Amino acid sequence: MELCEKIKKVQPSPTLAVTAKAAELKASGVDVISFGGGEPDFPTPAHIRQAAIDAINESFTRYTAVPGIPELRAAVVEKFKRDNGLDYSVDQVMVNVGAKHSGYLVLQALLNAGDEVVVPAPYWVSYPPMVILAGGEPVIVNCREEDDFKLTPKDLEAAITPRTKALILNSPSNPIGCVYTADEIKALATICADAGVLVISDEIYETCVFSDGPKFVSTASLSDKIYENTVTINGVSKAYAMTGWRIGYMAGPQSLIAACSKLQGQSTSNPNSVAQKAALAALTGPQDEVAKMTASYEQRRDYIVKRLLEIEGVSCTPPKGAFYAFPNMSVFYGKKFGNKVIEGSVDLSAYLMEEAHVATVPGAAFGQDKCVRFSFVTAPDQIEKGMDRLVEALGALV
Repeated sequence: MELCEKIKKVQPSPTLAVTAKAAELKASGVDVISFGGGEPDFPTPAHIRQAAIDAINESFTRYTAVPGIPELRAAVVEKFKRDNGLDYSVDQVMVNVGAKHSGYLVLQALLNAGDEVVVPAPYWVSYPPMVILAGGEPVIVNCREEDDFKLTPKDLEAAITPRTKALILNSPSNPIGCVYTADEIKALATICADAGVLVISDEIYETCVFSDGPKFVSTASLSDKIYENTVTINGVSKAYAMTGWRIGYMAGPQSLIAACSKLQGQSTSNPNSVAQKAALAALTGPQDEVAKMTASYEQRRDYIVKRLLEIEGVSCTPPKGAFYAFPNMSVFYGKKFGNKVIEGSVDLSAYLMEEAHVATVPGAAFGQDKCVRFSFVTAPDQIEKGMDRLVEALGALV
């Protein structure tokens, strides 16, 4: 059997692979401490779980409308108005099988063969593959550590060509945790609007912004022109510890949403019915658990960044949002453990997994080989234990 060229160009998700490897080792009895996956360690709040139970007991287990049940779409509209100052009609929003699916559908609906999408690096691992699977070409813009790995207007302008269809902007960012200011976003989004380049604004980490960082700003809220040129992607996975429920949502130009709905109808049909009822409870119910989670993540961030910066030669810009640290650990490249030479982030992450039983994700997966990603959604005592192991393992390199 000969597979298509697009699928040959795409590798499995490195973050999911690390998570699976850590789980495999744990199942075999190895005490692995995972800084790999971006999955909150909190339980889904009780009222959300109860809404799902109620839905099952009420036999809400049939097909639903392709773009989501009306009451959930209405709740999404209200969420954007309440939290972001954005006015959308119901036919401008739809519910998807996770925020990743939202981005996938947008790119499938938008791109023709050879169209370009600007992807700032470091990037979330799935952005370039999703562009490729849609027939497009990711244009990787390498952002600089001295700029907190943020995309600059100058670099964006240099990357845009007549073939550019979109920019993917992620704030707060995975893997670096940077949060763009309103002025920074407006400068980038205005360039795109003037050039007719759609902004795909991935705002999945909206609620996870720390007290010492810029206030979160939704891209589409910055001007009427930007609003018309932006599709906003969000979901319940990170804010409500609902990663496995697979509910995302998006809002944007009605023609684009209609196209994505058509694609969804021919692929997944509709999002999971029970999970939609749970997401409805998440968006319309009490929000106090969200703030508690973010406060806990900030405490964990403070600790892990402190420990990383105590390692000689390591630099790390403290993340202002999301729940990842992305230290530059290239000081260890060229060092050895036995006969093995650490030649980059892949080798370093493999060494830490094998020798210290600490799971991390190599920065190469995010387009920045000098760095390694640490997710700090692990319990505080596990973070401390993991950092102790890390320091010891790094000290054994010569």
